[in-house]
Amino acid sequence: MKLSGGVEWALHCCVVLTAATAPVPAGRLAALHDVSPSYMAKQMQALSRAGLVRSIQGKTGGYVLTKPASEITLLDVVQAVDGASPAFVCTEIRQRGPLATPPELCTKQCPVARAMGAADAAWRASLSATTIADLVTSVQGDSGPDALPTVGAWLNGGPGPSVADAG
Repeated sequence: MKLSGGVEWALHCCVVLTAATAPVPAGRLAALHDVSPSYMAKQMQALSRAGLVRSIQGKTGGYVLTKPASEITLLDVVQAVDGASPAFVCTEIRQRGPLATPPELCTKQCPVARAMGAADAAWRASLSATTIADLVTSVQGDSGPDALPTVGAWLNGGPGPSVADAG
């Protein structure tokens, strides 16, 4: 299975938004992650359409999470960016070719479709069991308790590297 790069950016944005104390413009998120503002805006719009973030208009506007990080799963983000379609779609290959199985004998899914469906269900269950809050806890464990507060301060205009066109 291959996910789009937008999933990674969207997940990172959800994690760092937990540390922000005010709405964060997409341009500021783009600068933090060294990605183009238009690309970041696209990912944020997908999260907004899914109801995971809200866009606040105005001079001090930007994006905020719509609910606690403990209520946003990785699956929520994946589906917001890449959609909810299954990774595997059975095309009933067994009903093709010179030795095709007649449709009336195909009363249950073939073993390939069953195995791929089970794998997809397990993957989705794993993503559903992990929240943005879980990622925040991991970041704090890996990078220390000051990492996200430092990012949050920078996102809200605090000290840090110069950011051109981050608004």
